Amino acid sequence: MVGTFWYSLSHVLAMRNSTKCPCFLPSFYDATGYGPIFEEEPLDIVYTKESPDRLISMNCRARANPAPTYRWRRDNWEIKLMELPNEHYSLVGGNLIINNPEEKKHAGTYVCVAKNVYGTVISKEAKVKFGYLEEFPDEERDPVTVKEGQGAVLLCAPPKRWPTEVTFRWIYNEFPVFLHPDKRRFVSQSTGNLYISKVEASDAGNYSCYVFNPQIGKGVYSKFIPLISTEEKKRYKADLVVKFPDTTAMLNYNVTLECFALGNPAPHIVWRKIGATDLPASAQVSMSGALLHLYNVQYEDSAGYECEAINQKWQDWHQAWLYWAVTINNTQKDVGSEHTMSCVANGKPGPYIRWLKDGYSYGKGELKFSSLTFEDSGMYQCIAENYWGIIYASAELRVIACAPTFELNPVKKYLLGANNGRVVIECKPRAAPRPRFTWTKGKEVLFNNSRISIMFDGSLEILNATRNDEGVYTCLAENDRGKANSTGTLTITEATQITVAPEDTQVMVGEEVHLQCQASFDPSLDITFIWSLDFRVIDFYLEWKHYERIMDREDSGELKIMNVQLRHEGRYTCTAQTVVDNVTASADLKVKGLPAPPGGVRVEEIRDTSVKLVWNRGADHGSLILGYTIQTRDFYALTEVDWRDASTSPTALDGMSVMADVVDLYPWMEYEFRVYATNEFGDGEASIPSMKIKTWDAVPVVAPTNVGGYGGKDGELIITWTPVQPQYFYGKKFGYVVAFKPHDEVDWWYETISDPETRRYVHRDASFRVKSNDFQVREFQVKVKTFNSKGDGPYSLSTTIYYPRDGEVPSESPTDVYSRPVSSHEALVWWIPVMDTGTGLQQYIDGYQVKYWRKYDDTEPGANRIFVPASMNQTRLENMLPDSHYLIEVRAYNGAGVGPPSEHCEMFTKRARKTRCQNHTGTPYTVHVYCRKTGYITGPIYMTGWHFIDFPMPQVGDYELEVRGRYEGGDGPIRKIRLQESFSLFCIGAAVKIDI
Repeated sequence: MVGTFWYSLSHVLAMRNSTKCPCFLPSFYDATGYGPIFEEEPLDIVYTKESPDRLISMNCRARANPAPTYRWRRDNWEIKLMELPNEHYSLVGGNLIINNPEEKKHAGTYVCVAKNVYGTVISKEAKVKFGYLEEFPDEERDPVTVKEGQGAVLLCAPPKRWPTEVTFRWIYNEFPVFLHPDKRRFVSQSTGNLYISKVEASDAGNYSCYVFNPQIGKGVYSKFIPLISTEEKKRYKADLVVKFPDTTAMLNYNVTLECFALGNPAPHIVWRKIGATDLPASAQVSMSGALLHLYNVQYEDSAGYECEAINQKWQDWHQAWLYWAVTINNTQKDVGSEHTMSCVANGKPGPYIRWLKDGYSYGKGELKFSSLTFEDSGMYQCIAENYWGIIYASAELRVIACAPTFELNPVKKYLLGANNGRVVIECKPRAAPRPRFTWTKGKEVLFNNSRISIMFDGSLEILNATRNDEGVYTCLAENDRGKANSTGTLTITEATQITVAPEDTQVMVGEEVHLQCQASFDPSLDITFIWSLDFRVIDFYLEWKHYERIMDREDSGELKIMNVQLRHEGRYTCTAQTVVDNVTASADLKVKGLPAPPGGVRVEEIRDTSVKLVWNRGADHGSLILGYTIQTRDFYALTEVDWRDASTSPTALDGMSVMADVVDLYPWMEYEFRVYATNEFGDGEASIPSMKIKTWDAVPVVAPTNVGGYGGKDGELIITWTPVQPQYFYGKKFGYVVAFKPHDEVDWWYETISDPETRRYVHRDASFRVKSNDFQVREFQVKVKTFNSKGDGPYSLSTTIYYPRDGEVPSESPTDVYSRPVSSHEALVWWIPVMDTGTGLQQYIDGYQVKYWRKYDDTEPGANRIFVPASMNQTRLENMLPDSHYLIEVRAYNGAGVGPPSEHCEMFTKRARKTRCQNHTGTPYTVHVYCRKTGYITGPIYMTGWHFIDFPMPQVGDYELEVRGRYEGGDGPIRKIRLQESFSLFCIGAAVKIDI
């Protein structure tokens, strides 16, 4: 089964009979009768030989009058249930019972046939299959050996089965200990394979794949697969190994997409819908991000979907599409001698359309009847099918004949018309076939002329009506079955006219405006005034904050608009309406304010460091747009609102711009863009962000910094550098090339490092060792460059490092250690760098170790430690306790070890900050009040040393206030206050006072 219908096609396509309409129809027809309509249809069944009941029951029930009879077919052959006794088949109501089923005799495709005097319908197909699940092979499974930190895949290789929809689980070491999937471990329900993104030592053991078929209630498991882990803790980039394919979904069905990656650290999975900011509302992510469930799939869910795996600064992604399958929509059908039955179906691939009439093949495509007869009556079924399945829609066609009657819909007895207006007197009797119409006024027969005409549906139209048109009008309807008439009286009233119309007006945001509307009308009638904005009727009850209708006079309906906003701009229409006629007058309201956001922001050309951005101008809201600003947000943006102004070509974008080149972008970086306009009132709201794009890759241009190093023990030469930030990778397969050589040699030695986060390289060479009586320091030249898949980047500046004799640690300690508290939890510490007294060379120092602990409450072995590069002589101490006495010690270190300690520096952290914005002790402090418009990032900041603050109240929009106290020990908590537009309505021209 492919899907379900939005609504049934079943309805009478020609006119039905009525007890009040003397119609002619076949003798077996009944006014209350109708053809079969299925209420329950058979479903696919999987039967197993282990079933305790030893029978199959297939349900079928139809609603009809008179009650239907039922027959069944198997593989298009009718089952003889009545003529011959059968030990296997029996019929209970409409249900088919199969006793002691046998696969060769009873497997196949079944349909239920329901029939009464009005026609025959066939149910959806239902398949009967015999389920099975074979055992796993007896062969032993090969062990899987993997290094710690690497990813691993254990293949399930499930046995043959029916149905194929089974669940997979994995047994760990012994039954029934099942593995619980988490962020690191994932079991694919498509293949059954077990994926471990990052193997840990605890993962070692024996694994068995368990396959369970819920429809037959049977499970089997494989031989154990040994997983052996070896120690090596390296980092590996995210690598997607489970990727969902292009998927075709059925309307209103559920779909699950799988995505899983290997890597160390274990990657994090992020799902996106391409071209949308959010996933569908029905979407749900589970299994630590590995599964995306789409429930009750609709048309709008058909799109591209992307899963991205991220671990630290590596990422990998995959995209595929979700399509939807067959559905059928109803089409309106004309009643008459000519008739067309259409069945519109959508799907991928395009479905094939065929028809059944009373259960038998009748045609394909569109059915056309040139002249309906009684023999055309019956039950029609449209069948739409493609690769994904088949669905049905049914309709009843009943052809009848009926004499005209006005009993259900007579001509209105009393009719009103406006002077000089248009009058239509309806004449709609029930009749089949369509009758001929004749109209009279009193005893005068009316004919079509320039003012009076008889319309196709029988109604009488009078143009430019006057008092002379008043009188008694009769409609006569006649066909070959009989005739009937109906009469009504027409009265002409004075026409309604607008006497004072609204005028075009221009206002500023926040102002008040009045639109006038007055009308003259017939005094015998009541009048009402209706206002609409751009054809949308204004609801004064729901929109009372901005709209008020002033009814101080019977003939007036003045509109008052308060605190005008940009959204109130448009065409306002006043409609003066009576029961007879109505008249309208319109005026345009222009609102001046901030410009509207541009639309259609999109990237048309992508390069390595620039893109071509295109947008559509937004409304200027009555003030000329002075220019546009483009903002960017890249992959490493810290927050959703972390947008930055972009560099463009041309540099300044005037108000007529609709495109620009965004320059100075990072190659191989994911970006999205937005645009906002500026006019004399300020910056407008930003556009909806563009779709995310990635710039092309390029050769890296940034070299590593702080290149240095030192000699270690046993012939080790250690080269260090500061890694390049990820935004400077500029492409895939980023890494480093380390070059070094002895100072007195010509040839360089090279080593390639593929890990972009690596900070050092250790070269081991026994020839570097010096004799015990050799006190000479050996010099080395070192430099480091970057590379990626596009080529090599520049080398860093060449640096000299020194290889000392074995075991030489720094002999001097840092001096003049000084510290200063910053807050109750942080402090700064400085010192004078170490200089070796023997050579005067600082290059022996790899860095500094800073230790700090509470003098009376902590022990020195448990002290906090911070390591600082040799190029720095200060650092920040964090996670300290407030109001505490601390000792601080600094030591120099290199590859040979740690040098002697400095003298202890003593300091006290500040007291803890207050927990409330209140000055209990009288100590001066300041309060910061940050005021910003809702949805905006920036805004003014007000400061005070008092317990309250006055500042001007903004007149337009909703605002948020953030109040924070600043104390000697640091900043206090934030208190947020929201000021809504309704509040500002009562504060215009005043100031806001906040008690702190």
